[in-house]
Amino acid sequence: MTRFKLVFSEAVRSIGANLSTSIAATMTVLIGMLLLGLSIALGSWVVSWSNHVKSELQVQVFFVDGVTPKQVNAVGGYLAKQQTAGAVKEYQFVSKTEALRRMKKKYPQLTANLPSNPLPAAFEITPANANDVKVIAVNLRNQKFVGVEKVKDGQQTSKRILQVGKWISYVFVVMVVVLLIASVILIANTIRLSIFSRRREIEVMKLVGATNWFVRGPFMLEGLLCGLVGSIAAVFLLFIGKQVALPAILGHIDTTDDVQALSFGLTALALIAVGLGVGALGSGMTLRRFLKV
Repeated sequence: MTRFKLVFSEAVRSIGANLSTSIAATMTVLIGMLLLGLSIALGSWVVSWSNHVKSELQVQVFFVDGVTPKQVNAVGGYLAKQQTAGAVKEYQFVSKTEALRRMKKKYPQLTANLPSNPLPAAFEITPANANDVKVIAVNLRNQKFVGVEKVKDGQQTSKRILQVGKWISYVFVVMVVVLLIASVILIANTIRLSIFSRRREIEVMKLVGATNWFVRGPFMLEGLLCGLVGSIAAVFLLFIGKQVALPAILGHIDTTDDVQALSFGLTALALIAVGLGVGALGSGMTLRRFLKV
């Protein structure tokens, strides 16, 4: 315990001697960990949201105006067979009146002065497997039912939305990687300056019989402290954002309870682990190259 206290005090003294460089390294770690935390939250939320979107994908069969009940029943009979076969989870017929009612409820201002009902009757089909949306839509088109105007699936729209989410995640990942590399280099430079400023002291310590690990200990701990302090500060800022900014953002997003990011506790542990790893890597690189003991 006495030896650890000595190593710790030497590491703190070394940080104080190179305060500006140590602060720069710690701030770079902070920014990198902050972006990493945001990318973890955003990436896990996008994955959860994409699964939610897939579960709500539907195939819609729109009818022409003046479609007869016989023509509607023909499509309904085909869907009943598909449901029995296990390809379709459920299907529902939406009349023109029901479609307009839904539209008025969702967009009251746009539908306030409509002279007539422009919406077609339709079947809404939920597949048993979300990945079979396109297959079900293609099979319905191949049936060439009389009275069907078009068959539409929401796969193209959801694909575009998911691609945007993926590109946002990629940008965050690139920024995090760049900042982590900068953090490692800054921590390495901080340790290097510490070694240079204490080179005579190190020589004296070796002459009186200090072991290699005793000499290296303060410098290793210095890098770990920079990484640890930066990551803890990033976790603190993320916690403030979670408590203050997140409720305001979620209030403007139409989402459900099954769409959630990775838990804050696991994210915090990951950030602290990565911060310590960055500190260890930075100090290890410098000790290997510049401290020949």
